[in-house]
Amino acid sequence: MSNTQTKHTKDYSWAARILKSIIRLFSWMPYWLVQWTGTAIGYLLIWLPNSHKNIARKNLAVAYPHLSEDKQQQRVKQTLISLGKVTAELGAAWCWPYKRLQPLFKEVKGQALLDNAIAQQKGIIFLAPHMGNWELAGSIVSAQHSATFLYRPPNLPSIESFMVNARGRFGAALAPTNLRGVRTLIKALNNQEATAILPDQDPGASGGVYAPFFGRPARTMTLVSKLIQRTDSTVLFIVLRRLPNAQGFCLHYLPADPDIASSNELTAATALNRGVEKCIQLAPEQYLWSYKRYRKPPKTMTDIYKKG
Repeated sequence: MSNTQTKHTKDYSWAARILKSIIRLFSWMPYWLVQWTGTAIGYLLIWLPNSHKNIARKNLAVAYPHLSEDKQQQRVKQTLISLGKVTAELGAAWCWPYKRLQPLFKEVKGQALLDNAIAQQKGIIFLAPHMGNWELAGSIVSAQHSATFLYRPPNLPSIESFMVNARGRFGAALAPTNLRGVRTLIKALNNQEATAILPDQDPGASGGVYAPFFGRPARTMTLVSKLIQRTDSTVLFIVLRRLPNAQGFCLHYLPADPDIASSNELTAATALNRGVEKCIQLAPEQYLWSYKRYRKPPKTMTDIYKKG
């Protein structure tokens, strides 16, 4: 290994140690302090120049063009505060025992949908958009069901084992997002296990098709429809919506459009995005608008993230 490679590895290890320390610090806080800290992080993002603010502003302009400029700015501020909160909640999501998490889940809506899915004695695919607290939604799935999750290795390799152990601490098996991992997931679903997938994550150039998301084409995964076709699994959307004043969360189960299982990739991807949009309608300010959902657009369209 060259001196340059060694230096980069040390730098990454140092950054990972700092990140793990911050997450553990968050985990020691009571929930009210987690919310206060998250709000403070959000206000820093509002006041300081940063890419999260710029990306959120551009995404919201696409999704809600009818809103006035003042309301757009207000939505951006609400979104950044929500981002701050989900960041501070990572300590609870990755470190708290389930007994400590349970009191945060104040209400469940759509329980009949879940009961019906379980009664079918099939695999269950939970689709958890970047909405509310998606990490905690995954914790609920793994605590209540035999589950297998796919995961994308993080940019900081030194934090991978910490992340895998955290997400699997309630019994879930984790498999990387490669061909072997997908085969593992198919086997688990055929064995009537559950999984949770981020349906609005960019699938890359070869893993999806362009489908409308708030009226604009966005690269959208085809993995979900392929899993349904291979395993005949039941599909539900799951959202953990944050309640005001540090009260906790409301857990929502929402139905998926039947077209989500279509063999036509565009039809299935369009239905998938419609489901994500309905989830967002529960609390638009709690969606991760700072994510580049419209990255790498079709060649005939401009890249909104490269505009002024």
